[in-house]
Amino acid sequence: MFIKRGAEFGSEAAGLRWLAEAGAVAVPEVLAVDSRTLVLTWVPTTHASAPVAERFGRELARLHASGASGFGAPWPGFIAELPMDNRAGDDWPSFYVARRVLPFVRLARDNRQLSPADVELIEEACAYIPEISGPGEPPSRIHGDLWSGNLLWSGDRVTLIDPAAHGGHRETDLAMLALFGAPHLNTILAAYHEERPLAEGWRERVPMHQLHPLLVHVCLYGEAYRGSLMSAVAHTLAL
Repeated sequence: MFIKRGAEFGSEAAGLRWLAEAGAVAVPEVLAVDSRTLVLTWVPTTHASAPVAERFGRELARLHASGASGFGAPWPGFIAELPMDNRAGDDWPSFYVARRVLPFVRLARDNRQLSPADVELIEEACAYIPEISGPGEPPSRIHGDLWSGNLLWSGDRVTLIDPAAHGGHRETDLAMLALFGAPHLNTILAAYHEERPLAEGWRERVPMHQLHPLLVHVCLYGEAYRGSLMSAVAHTLAL
């Protein structure tokens, strides 16, 4: 077993169970959860490999294809220790701006981690997102915090941990994989695209999808991530 203590784990447990329902990716089984403790099955780890990366790319595509009832989730959201608003949105661009970007802009502004000029540029990018978000797609069942540290390479599969799961845009998970460089990323992406082709222009939209995780990092860690955030803002405005 793997036991986590000291935080509110209801959101994580709900997300793991919801991802497991799709039957597409490996996640730890939730054995027990209460307000301060989460008990999961233990996942032994091995080295990353290209064959496992290829399998994971296909499994991730199937997870996304399993869909969601809407954008958002019926449980309170968290990413790290920061709350996220999981209330449903009518479409992905409005959900992303209102629930994933602007709340963290306001938090970073109030904590003096972003300047008024930074906030103005981000708000300008947000106004532009509906025009550049690509073809409309139904809600995908996404992990929501799919950086490389949340991939456990275990035997012949990748096991996903620590989700911020919700109905979202599938490109968001792929952008998170790219943010800090997942092992065998090109193999994962090629297998994903073969299983479920991505819409034209998806690579150019990666910085737009990275606005949320970079804002979270600014809120958590401050100035160290401001440059990366504002670079993503500039790329979004250039689309």
